[in-house]
Amino acid sequence: MSKNIVVFSGSPRKGGNTDILAAAFVNGAESAGKTVRLFRVADMQIGGCKGCNHCFEEKGVCVQKDDMPQILDALRIADAIVFASPIYYFSVSAQIKLAIDRTYALLSIKTPVKTVALLLTCGDSGTKVAEGAVAMYKNICFFSKWKDAGIVIATNLHEPGEIEGRDELEKARVLGREI
Repeated sequence: MSKNIVVFSGSPRKGGNTDILAAAFVNGAESAGKTVRLFRVADMQIGGCKGCNHCFEEKGVCVQKDDMPQILDALRIADAIVFASPIYYFSVSAQIKLAIDRTYALLSIKTPVKTVALLLTCGDSGTKVAEGAVAMYKNICFFSKWKDAGIVIATNLHEPGEIEGRDELEKARVLGREI
């Protein structure tokens, strides 16, 4: 069971459905005595990975001077990561993808991360639109040898707050307690 969790919330809509779903996860995790660091990556200055491999030469230190080092520092002591994102055009938001790509810097060092989870929101009535995001997530799990703790997908959401009262919030809370 994880005790130190980092959550990436990738929605540019502050207080929107993705943030509410992530908050339910955090609530569940904290109620079980876990430490959670939540990063609203859409509010942070994070540049795209340059593929320069400076991070491999400098043991996980990226050459870019932006907000990513605070996330990388948190990941150095985390044993679980949760990615929360809306589905925009068949994948995760650009904001969270930037942060996910920049975790490449940690491939050169050993981190305690063992477990991950995925929280998604989308406007479509079905989960097919999330298949690209889920495939990316599963590939990252496979490559990194991380255990998939679970995926929660909330569909048919168009306006901020529409997720309130939905079963997916309880699923996220349970996932937070159990991860």
